[in-house]
Amino acid sequence: MKKREKRSLSLEKVKIARERIDILFSLAEKELEKNPERSRRYIELARNIGKRCNVRLTKGQKRKFCKNCNQLLIPKKTSEIKVDSQKKIIKIRCMNCGSVYRRLC
Repeated sequence: MKKREKRSLSLEKVKIARERIDILFSLAEKELEKNPERSRRYIELARNIGKRCNVRLTKGQKRKFCKNCNQLLIPKKTSEIKVDSQKKIIKIRCMNCGSVYRRLC
């Protein structure tokens, strides 16, 4: 197999992996109300696909879930948000496991 063929196969693999990750995130959002365990499993699968295929999650995808318990972080449903205007920091706390994430405004 030539280098060009290998490169095109790997690009196709990455494209398919990104599509599957997007699908799993959308399914996780739909299933959150009815079945939160299934929603967590979808996030876990999306993360595993990213690791296996060496594909990074987008910034928006990374911010959507708790890194500790794979729970989708939706304000007032699964997370609490506090804004410190003096320090310009947003604190997001997962209601499932209690992990706190801090981000600049």
